[in-house]
Amino acid sequence: MEKQYNLFNHEIQVHFEPRLVRVFSDAALWAFLENDTGTRFEILVKTIKADYLTHYGEALKISNDSLIVEILVHVYCDYIGLRFNRVVKIKYIQNLVNKLLERAEVVDCGERSVDSNRWVWDLLARYKTAFIKILPKNLNRRKLKS
Repeated sequence: MEKQYNLFNHEIQVHFEPRLVRVFSDAALWAFLENDTGTRFEILVKTIKADYLTHYGEALKISNDSLIVEILVHVYCDYIGLRFNRVVKIKYIQNLVNKLLERAEVVDCGERSVDSNRWVWDLLARYKTAFIKILPKNLNRRKLKS
């Protein structure tokens, strides 16, 4: 199931499957995260999980903090990779970074039964506040996403 949420006038794309949600790291998500990032992540995750519950009749078995950290780290890696490719003009390295960017642009967030690295995000969830603090403000300022 595809879903678009209009949150603070930003169209956030999410795809739902049993035990899995996909969040798209695009310009709309980046703009949405521009202000009051911590609160906006909470709103996004609660919206996704409420819709998941409504659609599938059961809760998505991922903690809010784990889901936030997974999305946040993917967005941050996407941002860093795009900035890197603007600075480093070595084709071979840019191609390698582009392969990593493909993985960062779509955030697959699955329950433990379908996501072999869920334990990583669960472990990192306790550092959510620190991750939010290091996420650059105004991600779209450099126009890395169109």
